[in-house]
Amino acid sequence: MPELPEVETVVRLIRPRLAERRIESCDVRWERTLGGIDRGSFARAVVGSRITRVWRRAKFFVADLERAGRSNGALVGHLRMTGRVHVEPREFDPGPYVKVSLALDDGRVMHFIDVRKFGRLWYAAHSDEQLGGLGIEPLDDAFTGEWLFRALRSRRRLVKPLLLDQTFIAGLGNIYVDESLHRAGIHPLARSDRITRVRAGRLRDEIRATLTEAIEREGSSFDVFYRTPEGNPGGYQDEFKVYGREGQPCPTCGRAIERIVVAQRGTHVCRRCQRR
Repeated sequence: MPELPEVETVVRLIRPRLAERRIESCDVRWERTLGGIDRGSFARAVVGSRITRVWRRAKFFVADLERAGRSNGALVGHLRMTGRVHVEPREFDPGPYVKVSLALDDGRVMHFIDVRKFGRLWYAAHSDEQLGGLGIEPLDDAFTGEWLFRALRSRRRLVKPLLLDQTFIAGLGNIYVDESLHRAGIHPLARSDRITRVRAGRLRDEIRATLTEAIEREGSSFDVFYRTPEGNPGGYQDEFKVYGREGQPCPTCGRAIERIVVAQRGTHVCRRCQRR
């Protein structure tokens, strides 16, 4: 599932193509992608609206809408397993897996493409309808080492499931939690309330560094599904230190990476670098 770096990459690439564009028509080929609203209601809500802002929250991409000078809600999308967003000229063939197409006033079309049909593109009168309850953004200034230390101490949970909890920190997933914990030298089964202030500060720094480096490389493509809106794979998978490297040597100490299961999630760890 695309995580924060992949969604941030998508947003940065589609933003200049969508901002200030007006939606002229829509074609819904798979109504379930709309998350419960029927295609007619969706069309009435979005057609004629101008896209004023394109941004990311956690693993969601958001396009704020305006009509007649007033706010008109937002499009909120989640790529889930295999979703993609492309903004292309009208003659572009999006292929057989396109679920929703929005024609824009400059002759281009935004296509929401999804092979496995798990992705969603909602219309929300207020974006908080889909985004309410999410935790802190790990790239925001408020995400400090002291904040993380106090938050970890107050939860008393295993650290990996806690970091995956979107109500705690928004946007982290299996890949970047494994990578961040390894870089910070923290075992995924460590108790959150036993992590010291120093180690919490290091974990905060490594989370931010990992995410920033992944964004610079346009995310990670560890399978055939994630591609940028340009159609290119990400490049951060070439930098993985533990994720997906079971049996291979740890780049830090040389010990074989192990795969364990934590809270029903496959987890990659170096037992020498990440002692319990």
